[in-house]
Amino acid sequence: MAEAEAVAVPASRRRVDRVFYGWWIVVAGAGVQLLQSALLGQAYGAYVVLLRDEFGWSKTLLSGASALREAESGLTGPVQGWLLDRFGPRAVARTGVVILAIGFMLFSQVNSPLTFYGAFIVMSIGASLMGYLTITFTVVHWFERRRATAISLTSAGFALGGMAVPLVVLVLDNAGWRAAAFFSGVVVLLAGVPLTQVLRHHPAELGLAPDGDPVAPAHHAGPGYARSADGRLDYTLGEALREPSFWWISLGHASALFVVSALGVHLVSHLKESQGYSLGQASAVVFLMTLLFLVGTVSGGLLGDRVNKRMLVVCCMAMHMAGLLLLSHATNLGMIVGFTVLHGLAWGWRGPQMAALRADYFGRSAFGKILGVSNMVIIVGTISGPLIAGLLYDQTGNYRVGFDILAAIAAAGSVFFILARKPAGPRHALNPA
Repeated sequence: MAEAEAVAVPASRRRVDRVFYGWWIVVAGAGVQLLQSALLGQAYGAYVVLLRDEFGWSKTLLSGASALREAESGLTGPVQGWLLDRFGPRAVARTGVVILAIGFMLFSQVNSPLTFYGAFIVMSIGASLMGYLTITFTVVHWFERRRATAISLTSAGFALGGMAVPLVVLVLDNAGWRAAAFFSGVVVLLAGVPLTQVLRHHPAELGLAPDGDPVAPAHHAGPGYARSADGRLDYTLGEALREPSFWWISLGHASALFVVSALGVHLVSHLKESQGYSLGQASAVVFLMTLLFLVGTVSGGLLGDRVNKRMLVVCCMAMHMAGLLLLSHATNLGMIVGFTVLHGLAWGWRGPQMAALRADYFGRSAFGKILGVSNMVIIVGTISGPLIAGLLYDQTGNYRVGFDILAAIAAAGSVFFILARKPAGPRHALNPA
């Protein structure tokens, strides 16, 4: 009887009983994010200190490179969304790995602001193609019920990369920033190409369904439309753009990245120059912050699948504000620790919800294009945050005014997310005729 029941189990169910392939994609995505975070994203603050010491460049010039990187990401976002839909995430990510590796090698040879900015353009293109948008696009297609958890686990790679910054700083101190940059390019190439081989566009390519569920009969939604696994119609890009919630989420996300991007560039400098810490001590603060980011990221994915994602994000924006005010007015180690706890946890809890909210609201079918167009709004924060902090530092000699302004922007982000209510449904679902 037991043998007869085993034979009756469908092939799709037998495949579900094994480890769902989507989790291997999550592991690979985390690995890709770790590479980018450890070697470029969170390590750039240490490069800023060393480049300023060697060349005497202003904080505004050094912040401009970060702004240029983010501008490229935002402006090419819609194109990248189209490339992902057309060629799939594996080809796009692999191309990004090669370009980023070349960019690091060019960066190791810079000797002027022009060559510095040129190398950063190449690095930013590669980082964009292999980075957040590509990995999130892939995970959103493979998960629905456990989407926030899956996205959070890929983001854990970014956190682990931040925790590796002290190791990068050790290499910078002992081998010099030029050798460290060239070696980073080699590491990206050797580790990145195998990781991107794991990526797949749709579960259907392997005869699977999202979350490893049994394969259900295809839904027929009409020409040009698609349904989620639960039968809901997905939004087209045009319909998403006509929803106020699309713009409120984008503005809220931008508000958060005013803070995150500014700290990515200026935190180490602030701790070293304004607070009197050594480069090693400052990197230890970055390590603790990213450890808390890791804790927040993993727990945030679990929270996001169980509680109201939007209200969770509202609370996180308030924590960003409070943490930045503590950092701006810090007079002792306790205030620095308070900032680290508030900002690290808020960053981790909020991050996975950004993509999960969009996918929950608008579906998977046009997700790449929707997130790509969102990036054009998000870049306002990623560009302006470092520039505001850098410009005001050059004018006042400290970061206090700049950080206070960014804290107020974070408070505004809470309001934006309060307004970002879930839309009723796409127009072609509400008006079938």
